[in-house]
Amino acid sequence: MEGIVTVVGGGLAGCECALTLAAHGVRVRLFEQRPGGEAPAHSGDGLAELVCSNSFKSTREDSAAGMLKAELEMMGSSLLPIARSCAVPAGGALAVDRELFSARVSEAVEASPLIELVREEVVAMPEDRCVICAGPLCSPRLAESIANVLGRDYLAFFDAAAPVVDAETINTEIAFSQSRYEEGGGDYLNCPLDRDEYEAFWHELVDAKRVVMRDFEQKDLFNACQPVEEVARKGIDTLRFGALKPVGIQDPRTGRRPWAVVQLRAENRECTAYNLVGFQTNLTWGEQARVFRMIPGLEACDFVRYGVMHRNTFVDSPRVLDATFAIPGTQVRLAGQITGTEGYVEAIASGLLAGLNTVAELRGLAHVELPRTSVFGALVAYATDPNTAPYQPMHVNFGIMPALGGKKLRKRERYQAYAARGKADLASYVESRPELFKVGD
Repeated sequence: MEGIVTVVGGGLAGCECALTLAAHGVRVRLFEQRPGGEAPAHSGDGLAELVCSNSFKSTREDSAAGMLKAELEMMGSSLLPIARSCAVPAGGALAVDRELFSARVSEAVEASPLIELVREEVVAMPEDRCVICAGPLCSPRLAESIANVLGRDYLAFFDAAAPVVDAETINTEIAFSQSRYEEGGGDYLNCPLDRDEYEAFWHELVDAKRVVMRDFEQKDLFNACQPVEEVARKGIDTLRFGALKPVGIQDPRTGRRPWAVVQLRAENRECTAYNLVGFQTNLTWGEQARVFRMIPGLEACDFVRYGVMHRNTFVDSPRVLDATFAIPGTQVRLAGQITGTEGYVEAIASGLLAGLNTVAELRGLAHVELPRTSVFGALVAYATDPNTAPYQPMHVNFGIMPALGGKKLRKRERYQAYAARGKADLASYVESRPELFKVGD
């Protein structure tokens, strides 16, 4: 008798893990603290709620993000097909209608006869077999319990979310629809800035009032999610060569490339709301309204949601977890951003892997050992290698992949070679493990 596996956290990792276990005939008790528990960055009580961007990043298989999606499909992810069914226009990226996505994931979980959804906060690390997917907003009491068990301090950084504006209040006489180089059609709205507009905006942005933070919180900002005002402080042209880069964009009013451009991405299928791409922020709400309305096209915009910052908690995985993300000497695994695998699709991937490894453990099978040449295998290796120090959250990227060898290739050719090698190696591995990867065939 296998008993019941406890999964803590109804986010991306927890829902993927629960659905994976159920697909293998394992009974699951899935705990989600909302709506009763404290959830500082969530706005509702649906499962798999996206609290920052609504983008799952690139779909190109010769990008690291696209390669990971292809690998998850090969491995039998439950959430990725749901994400595709909720897609909104986003050029070469997979972005979703966040409310529809949450609703459909909730429906899938609640429809499973093997999953019991419990709306309670878990305040201490369970002693029985469980997978903790409580990050990146792990409740303080559970985080303290985990830290006590691990016997070492856990680490934390601060993450930020971009504001969202009402589509009807965007001035479309200025903002225009276009994707870079017209890739995928005009899936973005673009707010162009000339040099004077950009420099005036920059000066106000770097001088704007922020939410007060203590000194230790300043140094814990995660580099990949730096607030736009922190990026701007690095120099007047930093944003213009970053989130506001105008390459591939032509202003139809002038026929020329603007000095800088702010891109807006649809939040839902109806395109009634747009988020400011790359505008994670820690400005006060009043300052967000004042400064961001300096952007041409947003002079009279209404904010559906202001940008916010929140604490993200993660453990020092290379020193406290084994290669299956288990805490040695316990029946507990961690998955999702609490392990430092940063990103939406990465969270889904770790939930899938935790579910598969738990199934393997229950049935006396070999654990999953993904090839290092797959982008997910490379991320797992990075996150569990004791030589990874200091440990910081990491997205999938080609910088952690094993070298190709042979002659030196141009960047695009190199990425294509990574993708081809990883796809072949993972396909071979999946084929060798039909007991885990071909459920229901």
